[in-house]
Amino acid sequence: MNIIDKLTGLDFAVIILYVLVLLGIGFWASKRSNDIGGDLFLGGRQLKWYNIGLSIWGTNVGPSMLIATTSLAYSTGLVGGNFSWLAFPILFLLSRVFIPRYLHAQINTTPEYLSFRFNETTRDIVAVYSVTSILILWLGGTLYAGGIIVSQMIGWPLWISVTVLMVIAMSFTITGGLTAVVYTDTFQMILLIISSIGLLVMGINAVGGITVLYESTPDNYWKLFLPSSDEVYPWHALVLGYPVIGIWFWCTDQTIVQRALGAKNVRHAQKGVLLTAGLKIMDTFIFVVPGIVCYLLFPTLENPDEAFLTLSIEVLPAGLFGLTISVILAALISTVDSGLNSLSTVFTLDIYKKRFNPNIAKNKERKLGQWVTFIGGLSAIILSIFLDKVDKDLFGLLQSIIGYLAPPMAAVYLLGALWKKATAPAANLTLIVGFILCLFVAVADLGGFPYKGFFPPYLLMSFYLFVLLSIMMIVVSFITCSETKKDKFYSLKSIYQQLQLSSTYLVAGWILIALIMLSIYVFFN
Repeated sequence: MNIIDKLTGLDFAVIILYVLVLLGIGFWASKRSNDIGGDLFLGGRQLKWYNIGLSIWGTNVGPSMLIATTSLAYSTGLVGGNFSWLAFPILFLLSRVFIPRYLHAQINTTPEYLSFRFNETTRDIVAVYSVTSILILWLGGTLYAGGIIVSQMIGWPLWISVTVLMVIAMSFTITGGLTAVVYTDTFQMILLIISSIGLLVMGINAVGGITVLYESTPDNYWKLFLPSSDEVYPWHALVLGYPVIGIWFWCTDQTIVQRALGAKNVRHAQKGVLLTAGLKIMDTFIFVVPGIVCYLLFPTLENPDEAFLTLSIEVLPAGLFGLTISVILAALISTVDSGLNSLSTVFTLDIYKKRFNPNIAKNKERKLGQWVTFIGGLSAIILSIFLDKVDKDLFGLLQSIIGYLAPPMAAVYLLGALWKKATAPAANLTLIVGFILCLFVAVADLGGFPYKGFFPPYLLMSFYLFVLLSIMMIVVSFITCSETKKDKFYSLKSIYQQLQLSSTYLVAGWILIALIMLSIYVFFN
């Protein structure tokens, strides 16, 4: 779908203005980063709650959210909303359990927490895993997805599209680090919210109003939970499997958690996560419902992946259409720059500094982080071009890969945070066995071996693997109970007291969101 001819002069002006403002904010934030000491990785631990909340949400809102979620809604309805709305209890866990533990331990990266909780071997295993997953999922996969979108819109070859996008993302990430990433994310996510609400309202008006939208759509399109007989998203697979993916994604992944680690204090971190949880309520309405709207207006699309752009072309006026194109760029750049900064942080602090040069000077540490960002960007370009040769549905493939990578990480971090008797040998064995087992299952399932349909839906399989690995970690922990680092495990009550936090802080906000979510699930089921 080459839409270059659909753009008016006003659309081009909006896109150019967006890029100029984005670069301006990025370079201003880079200068601010230097003014506060040049902390490339955590922004001098000066991030405020609204920057944290918008940046976490923006990192999650990649091209797959805009394109694939709308595509899924076009084909199946509201079920894709579960991937936003089921995040609420996981974000509550991040806010109330993991953030106090992370900030109490004064860590820079999530792998570093495992050296605090278990031992250095645990940290080494997870650091290598984190670098690999960031490069493949956050950078290569996201850049490829975004490159396809830009190629469809403008008609450029893929390699030009991904190179231009990466140059924009790297330009301020290299110089400004997390500070630049967070400030540009804040600007871009405000832009995204405005544009997406505009598309939703105009789309509903084109259909004839909310009542017509609801009554004209097949009943199953408004069901959040599909029958247990559904082959891909049966309700029990979502309820059991999503929390496993969610714990890894929201509570342990460096790319997400890094914003909270850079907070001014625990209160700002917790308020930021609460803001993210509130924004996730909005996700389904501004990203999923437009897919249903497009289904009513254009029911004969050959490729559902074109639903988002088709709706945008047909219902948005000049200028606002250009803003929507800018939003797609915003979502992509937000995810890529976050991945670049996290890759740089984990490699520099968890691998190089820890293993090769513990006494590296701050200025050299910063310079190394900038080189890692640059090399990571080049590697992502090459990887995205390579992925173009893979004859697979990338969005579904990456989602499945996440489902298979999550179980060992979720088991080790969750038991490590909640259970005092979890031991380092048990954690290390769970990680090693878990990665090998999950890799084997992923290859067997995605490759159709021994035959297609042998495995249950990937979300349910992810849950089974998580339970198996958790049991293994518990058993091995009892066998190696003398290895427990009791002096490094503090009760949450003790941590809250040491951090001078009230156990009721923000509880009213979480109760309000819980009531909203409960009402939504009752209404749509």
